[in-house]
Amino acid sequence: MSKLLWQPSEERIKSTNMYRFMTLVNEKFNKNFKEYASLWEWSVDNIEDFWATTWDFIDIKASKSYDKAIDDPGKMPGAKFFVNSKLNFAENLLQFKNDNLALIFRGEDLVRRTLTYNQLYDEVAKTAASLKKLGIQKGDRVVGFVPNMPESIIAMLAATSLGAIWSSCSPDFGIKGVLDRFGQTRPKVLFTADGYFFKGKPLDSINKIGGIVKEIPSIEKIVVIPYVSEEPDISNLPNAVMFDAFKDPDADKIDFQQMDFDDPLYIMYSSGTTGLPKCMVQSVGGVLLHQKKELVLHTDLKEEDTIFYFTTCGWMMWNWLTCSLSVGASLVLFDGNPFHPGPDALWKMAQDEKVTVFGTSAGYIEALKTAGVKPGKQFDLSALKSVLSTGSPLSDENFEFIYNEVKEDLQLASISGGSDLNGCFALGNPIGPVYTGELQCRGLGMKVYAYDESGKPVVGQQAELVCAAPFPSMPIFFWGDEDGSKYHSAYFDEYPGIWTHGDFIMVTEHGGVIMFGRSDATLNPGGVRIGTAEIYRRLDAMEELEDSVIVGQSWNNDVRVILFVKMAKGFDLKDELQNTIRADIRANASPRHVPAKIIECPDVPYTLNMKKVELAVKKTIEGKEVKNKDALKNPEALDFFGGLEELKS
Repeated sequence: MSKLLWQPSEERIKSTNMYRFMTLVNEKFNKNFKEYASLWEWSVDNIEDFWATTWDFIDIKASKSYDKAIDDPGKMPGAKFFVNSKLNFAENLLQFKNDNLALIFRGEDLVRRTLTYNQLYDEVAKTAASLKKLGIQKGDRVVGFVPNMPESIIAMLAATSLGAIWSSCSPDFGIKGVLDRFGQTRPKVLFTADGYFFKGKPLDSINKIGGIVKEIPSIEKIVVIPYVSEEPDISNLPNAVMFDAFKDPDADKIDFQQMDFDDPLYIMYSSGTTGLPKCMVQSVGGVLLHQKKELVLHTDLKEEDTIFYFTTCGWMMWNWLTCSLSVGASLVLFDGNPFHPGPDALWKMAQDEKVTVFGTSAGYIEALKTAGVKPGKQFDLSALKSVLSTGSPLSDENFEFIYNEVKEDLQLASISGGSDLNGCFALGNPIGPVYTGELQCRGLGMKVYAYDESGKPVVGQQAELVCAAPFPSMPIFFWGDEDGSKYHSAYFDEYPGIWTHGDFIMVTEHGGVIMFGRSDATLNPGGVRIGTAEIYRRLDAMEELEDSVIVGQSWNNDVRVILFVKMAKGFDLKDELQNTIRADIRANASPRHVPAKIIECPDVPYTLNMKKVELAVKKTIEGKEVKNKDALKNPEALDFFGGLEELKS
């Protein structure tokens, strides 16, 4: 049973953008909505009215208005949003020309850098002018192999101001991981830094860049940002120039290329652990409208806010965070290890920068709890109003940790969506309560249900996450997927005309959402499908375990559950602990969840975006090839799982 942890006060509710939006809907459509559930129902039953009202409320800047908000609300895929409108993504993010802080950069080198909105505009103007001189135009690809720093955002805005398509990877990607991504999309310009910092050490990127450009002949120019050294040696990089030398010093105005709503903006990538990553192309208007809706309504972001999200440029949360510029808020960018120089580093930063919205991952919150950090007692977090968490399901214990050790009066928004939509299916609701283990709500305009195996929506039971109506930020196509077959099979094979995301969820009686992990990585003992998140919730609460990964092994014409555990320092995997684990899972999950074997492992493999790769572990223990280990943060961790004697009996 979920426990109520927080309820916004009446005063707080009435101060939110969501409340103002609900009031507008009531007035405009003669409704009397008083709470979120009825507003959500209206939004998914009236797709055209909802998105048209949202367009006006969040103030999308367009040089030409639309003829129709959506041409066919019943068509998926293929529905067209905001038909015949003209706009530019970068223009919407650079509309605030003032002396308010746009970007605050804090890296491991502890040097603080800031840019006002006026300064950001000027930097983008100089960079865009030079890209234009190179011949960069609408549809060309410009990419970043970059840390999360101001120049990364400047490069993205400069490229998209010209109508070019932006894509990025973080510098901790291996050469093969970068080639698997940029090699498919053939960029013309590569922005990169000379290196990055991690755990206090400067790590060089120049050699890696040399290996990348050798294999991608389409790259005509390399622009190098000095970061770990003042004068990096770029003499061995063909057609390379330093960032400051690249910029046009005389440019002071941006001529924003006006785009169709569904022209390409970003190329995002799947994790690529089962083959080449999917290259998901997303639209100018779709990303802008969807992300700004989530920031303004669901995150309650305002111009006076300071928002931080711990992310890299290889994760969609970087794109999501960057869109906060469209609201006029101040963005805090951090690059490096969040536990350097100590586990409380980000919270000291939150105090110093007066962060109001603090975003991170469930894995970070678990590590914070394990490290014994008590942010609310150690730092002044009086400015903080919201904590956001994503990447994996947040356990009940970590929900309570935030309220016990960070702050009692804040909105904890566990959010979930993906790179596929560059946004969320379920997320925060600033006018609603927070319950343990639950995402507060399904997103406005997102017709999300839990479908059982017969294709019917169910409440109160685990089922498949689907979206039964089109939404603006759906990919417009996959790069290189000429006939659209890969796109269709990725989302629409299970239920024709309905997006199937590949997650197990439960919609609760009060409209919340509980995540149960990937449905393609579920366990299936005795033919009963089980989401792994249920087991991880139990394991995360055990101090003896540092980490774990659970998979189903094909065995005797069935599936048996195998649990691998990484022990916390000072603990051993003794019979007594194994019995405790099994008893806890049996009592609090179900007898079918109980592992047939519990095996200690030295490490758990993760993607570069810090998601457990259960499928890769399953393939390895069954002797199958894992095709793209370069998509993993720690591919060496997989070595342990091959040929284990314990799994042969």
